[in-house]
Amino acid sequence: MNTPQDAVEKPGLSIVLGGTGGLGAALVQGLRERGETVLTIGRRTDPPIDFTQPASIAACAQRVADELSARGQRLQRLIVATGFLHGSTASGSRAEPERSWQHLDADALAHSFAINAIGPALVMRHFLPLLPRQGPCLAAFFSARVGSIGDNALGGWYAYRASKAALNQLVRTASIELARRNRESLCVALHPGTVDTPLSQPFAKTGLTVRSPEVAAAELIAVMDGLTASQTGGFYDHQGQTVPW
Repeated sequence: MNTPQDAVEKPGLSIVLGGTGGLGAALVQGLRERGETVLTIGRRTDPPIDFTQPASIAACAQRVADELSARGQRLQRLIVATGFLHGSTASGSRAEPERSWQHLDADALAHSFAINAIGPALVMRHFLPLLPRQGPCLAAFFSARVGSIGDNALGGWYAYRASKAALNQLVRTASIELARRNRESLCVALHPGTVDTPLSQPFAKTGLTVRSPEVAAAELIAVMDGLTASQTGGFYDHQGQTVPW
């Protein structure tokens, strides 16, 4: 008779926050095509998550914890495929990438930080403890090359650059704490490149390499598969190359 210890462990669960967006949905599809069990979470899913509503992040994490317990499963891969560059803010005003400091706006800045930094930080608080204490596991947060301070030669895009730079620091800091509880864990920031989604479409220039969500998702999955625990806390692009801080 098999004891619980003798039973075959169930495959881990992957979660894609922002999994209803263009790139997020392609990631979900790509992972499912490999036979992985994937939970898609967005603002209109069940459970829902809204980075402008901190209570929803805690509630969503609790629902996920209950689901993992009920399934007897562990969280293997957490992907945060969210971001805000332009569009309506929580207050209903319109935000666009700033060309000059003259365009800096408190509401747009606050919303960019809420979606690109504060929301992911609260995801770290509530979801990272759900990752296992032993064995390989991954938390990947989608950043952007324009969040690199060292790579900034053009200026502009203040809110997006600053909020993604903040995310990079959060990822680096969380990776250190996560490694203390699990030496095989990975916590990284990823630059997806320019993808044909509503976030990037207005700014895709002639000559810029724009990839479909499906191609970008396949590239990012390959990068995540290829990373090792020694690379935790890093910032990598869709080709697996290190992006400067």
